[in-house]
Amino acid sequence: QVQLVESGGGLVQAGGSLRLSCAAAGRTFSSYAMGWFRQAPGKERDFVAHINWSGGSLYYADSVKGRFTISRDNTKNTVYLQMTSLKPEDTAVYFCAARVGSAVRSNSAYDYWGQGTQVTVSS
Repeated sequence: QVQLVESGGGLVQAGGSLRLSCAAAGRTFSSYAMGWFRQAPGKERDFVAHINWSGGSLYYADSVKGRFTISRDNTKNTVYLQMTSLKPEDTAVYFCAARVGSAVRSNSAYDYWGQGTQVTVSS
């Protein structure tokens, strides 16, 4: 099992940047693929980015490609989401998730979830 805690959310103006962190409790963090998802009010939870266990394979949603960067530090049991050039439509609660196996886009494939962190981008 792994417990996930996100941090780093907040209020930022359009064009600004934030870095989200997701700290994992557990001894086998490096065996998990990690994903970031987001959910805006009244909308479904959408895929943002994922990273495989080693950090060597990354994938992004088209809406964030070129603006967001996912990374991980297995020595710190942490995955990051660096967000730049933020837009009001990026406003959402951001969740990290973990699964054993390959990194995938489907949120139903992830076994463990954090509680989420709010990101609000003002225009």
